[in-house]
Amino acid sequence: MPSYDSSRARFRLADRHVAVFAHLLDGETPPEELWESLVELQRVGLVGEEGELAPVLRDLLGALADPMVMIQVEVTGEHGAVNHGVVVGQDAVISHDGWPGEEESEYVSIEPNTLVWELARKVNLHRGEKPQEGAPEVRIGTTMAALDAAFVALEEPGPDDEATLAHVGKALVEADASLTSPALEQFRDLVVALNATWRVTTAWDGLHDGKRSAMIRALAVWDCGPLGYWIREKPEEPILPGQVTPDSPLVLTLSNSADVWEKLTDLLPDKEELLIEAEQ
Repeated sequence: MPSYDSSRARFRLADRHVAVFAHLLDGETPPEELWESLVELQRVGLVGEEGELAPVLRDLLGALADPMVMIQVEVTGEHGAVNHGVVVGQDAVISHDGWPGEEESEYVSIEPNTLVWELARKVNLHRGEKPQEGAPEVRIGTTMAALDAAFVALEEPGPDDEATLAHVGKALVEADASLTSPALEQFRDLVVALNATWRVTTAWDGLHDGKRSAMIRALAVWDCGPLGYWIREKPEEPILPGQVTPDSPLVLTLSNSADVWEKLTDLLPDKEELLIEAEQ
């Protein structure tokens, strides 16, 4: 069921409720498959008997109807993938958070100058130790097939941590004979320590070669707990359906929280990159 907190203008809505709003904003009657969702919105007072939209929805619907920037955050952890995001509208910035196993997401308005902080919160970015000056870059390369084999091995954990490490290591050797020490042990340890993987994708309308075009930037990261943050360089985001195969290369580069923060910041377009600015 949808719900809202008028004191903070917070809403709990499923995608089907947002679809109802889209039809009503366009002056359309929602299709039959959305009638139950419409009735739920009417029960909590967000939609009137004649399809009127409650005034408290103004900022939310204004941003959803005319977004300048759309940000999608997909976090995959123990409970599977959970989707979050931010919609930057003309007059409001709306953040939404999902929850494992729940249909509804929570939508709330945030201040524009807190946007990077909001993205960092969504991916659970924490401060870490600064890398030593002049420290060599650490990069590990293998294949997606090797990663799949490691995950399968993890589903059959051994009686203790050492046995689990040995089981995963064996699966990696069998899947990718070119993965040798010390990269083999490093990658094995990363897979076992993996807390979550996440990717952030930003999209907006801009100009490319003088023509209106969809502009996209993306970042993919492995959060490996005590083993740190690793940027997934390959497969490179954004990934198109069917683009990644078992033979696709997988390349991870050790990073740190400060660098990840900067990369999150770089995902956001500057004002002059937005189409509305370019048209002025």
